[in-house]
Amino acid sequence: MSKRWSVVGLVSAVLVASLAPLASSFPDGLERVAEDQSFLDLAHGAPFEAIPDYVFPGVPNEALATILAGIVGVLMVFGLTYGLAHLLQHRRADKTLREER
Repeated sequence: MSKRWSVVGLVSAVLVASLAPLASSFPDGLERVAEDQSFLDLAHGAPFEAIPDYVFPGVPNEALATILAGIVGVLMVFGLTYGLAHLLQHRRADKTLREER
């Protein structure tokens, strides 16, 4: 994939993350079913939280804290994905070089 598409995807994801404060405050589908079926209290917390409750800590404005949390999350996922793709691409190139010898 070209770097241009990576940049377009990253910019698009950051723009969408910037709209996070406009998201519905109602529970998502899974949480709603858990509430309706009375098993929400059986849920366990995540083993770790990079950004608890999708609000960046230390930012007093909740909308801005939510936007920052979304952008940081996008950058984390992008970085991990880009790094993994880079690693796999180099492994494939190394394998091709070894096979040509």
